[in-house]
Amino acid sequence: MTADLRPSPISATVDFDAPGVQHGFLRLPYSRDDAAWGSVMIPVAVVANGTGPTALLTGANHGDEYEGPIALFELARSLRPEEVTGRVIILPAMNQPAFAAGTRTSPIDRGNLNRSFPGRHDGTVTEKIADYFQRVLLPRADVVLDFHSGGRTLDFLPFCAAHVLPDKAQEARAFDLVRAFGAPFSVKMLEIDAVGMYDTAAEAMGKVFVTTELGGGGTASARTTGIAMRGCRNLLIAAGILRGEAEPQPTQWLDMPDGDCFTFAEDGGLIRFCADLGERVEKGQTIALIYPVARTGSDPTVLTARRSGLFTARHFPGLVKPGDCVAVIADEVEG
Repeated sequence: MTADLRPSPISATVDFDAPGVQHGFLRLPYSRDDAAWGSVMIPVAVVANGTGPTALLTGANHGDEYEGPIALFELARSLRPEEVTGRVIILPAMNQPAFAAGTRTSPIDRGNLNRSFPGRHDGTVTEKIADYFQRVLLPRADVVLDFHSGGRTLDFLPFCAAHVLPDKAQEARAFDLVRAFGAPFSVKMLEIDAVGMYDTAAEAMGKVFVTTELGGGGTASARTTGIAMRGCRNLLIAAGILRGEAEPQPTQWLDMPDGDCFTFAEDGGLIRFCADLGERVEKGQTIALIYPVARTGSDPTVLTARRSGLFTARHFPGLVKPGDCVAVIADEVEG
């Protein structure tokens, strides 16, 4: 199959190969009702100095997740070339349309950027953004850190994560950076829906890919924001890009080895959790009840743990729909 060599419609107002600090945009033409010659403007910063590896740092892959954008807007404002050996490319609002709307997916085309890779240069707005990362930004990177949290629909114990990979050397480098990040929890990640993911695209290119899930509920606390900011700097230091002393933190390693880690609702209704995040639960234990809300007097549906482990993530809103993931249980393991 011949590679598509047609250029992306996105143009950058920064020079990714120039030294120093640059602030600018990725500009994607987007004709709409209120701006016939309008554009989607994605903020980008580049800080480069000398020869060394490149880190690609991204936030708001989903637009309702805020620890990453906070950490990266602050890093872009404060990072100086003399602190860097190599290059740092910072995109605090990777999915700018979704970020501006405060939604998981793009309000323009309902596209989920993290399920749109490798993208298309002639596709929807979301597909065009994915294509630019696939063909322009990811090839420049050695290390990729993509910040996530639970957004408006999930709440997580704050963790940094990487994936178990066929290439064990690539996997080991990723887990070394997870350890260096120093979140309260570190996860060997199992994805339940990996098709079209940014993660998958980066890993297929041989990049060292690290991600997070830091809190949730569509907001960011002082604690989770602090974890993001400190962890980002720790990771850049460990990658040999940022000068300075790391701030190592204790971490508990978790593993999500199979599908039994995930509990899904088969009925909709009002959810009552019977355990809290961070508690240990046993296989068969009741972890939630779902009350039908159309009438009184009906018994709730009982959801039980499919395995023993640490209650790691939960559905956030009080109402659930059939098919929603309502709980994640992980094994506590040695790092």
